[in-house]
Amino acid sequence: MKANDGRHSTWWHSRTLTIARTDLRQLAQSPDFWAPMVILALLFFVVVPGILLVVLTRLPEQGVAASVSAALDLLPPQAQSRVLGNDPVDRTSYALAVYLFAPIAVIVPMTISTAVGANCLVGEREKGTGEWLAQTPATEREIYLGKLIASLLPGYLTTLVGFGLYSLLVNIIVGPRVGGWFFPTRDWWVLMLFVVPPFLALTLSVVLRLSGRVRSAAAAQQASGLVTLPLIMVSYAQSSGALFGTRSALLFGVLAWLGAGWGLVRGQRAVQRSRLLGVD
Repeated sequence: MKANDGRHSTWWHSRTLTIARTDLRQLAQSPDFWAPMVILALLFFVVVPGILLVVLTRLPEQGVAASVSAALDLLPPQAQSRVLGNDPVDRTSYALAVYLFAPIAVIVPMTISTAVGANCLVGEREKGTGEWLAQTPATEREIYLGKLIASLLPGYLTTLVGFGLYSLLVNIIVGPRVGGWFFPTRDWWVLMLFVVPPFLALTLSVVLRLSGRVRSAAAAQQASGLVTLPLIMVSYAQSSGALFGTRSALLFGVLAWLGAGWGLVRGQRAVQRSRLLGVD
């Protein structure tokens, strides 16, 4: 009995990963997919933050810089006490680097993975490969998990690479003004490794259900954009709040994981062989 369970587990992993690898290989061979993905990551993680921080660090301490630094008063007292720097420019630069750009870490992977997930099931029918997929030995659950992995990895891996570039950027620009390399902070590690993944999985659980039910890729893109917009807004607010304390970040993460688990369990129902065949 144990041998059969082990063999079943091996086949389960093999079929799931085969579906995921096939989709990821197709995405990698499509410049229409990865070129905008690279541009999006560079724009939000490097270009925009770099320009803002360079301009800010070159402002005089009086005048505009002092006005900008007044925005620090909007931060919670706990966050204000953590801001490093001896003058308004340094403190504002630190606050922007640590707090303002946090939601980017959620929006970028959601945008990329939503674009992939919206097309992953309905696209099989449009390309004529849904019949082949429906007739494979893979179960509906294995098909769902394979599509989920193929949708999640591009967005999350892009975010991790962008996060690394962003960390290097802010440490080079702002670090010398606040006493050395300071980023990523502990709260940022919690955000990236514990908060972002479940929010991404929760969003994809909704998107994959839509992709399995609509009849065209265009309809899937439109519907997923409308449905996931509230999730993006919530995650934007949650990611900002998560950086105001590790305890808050852990609480947000736990709630997100619970929501993601519930959403993924229900989302499995979207994969039905009749829909892949286009008869439902």
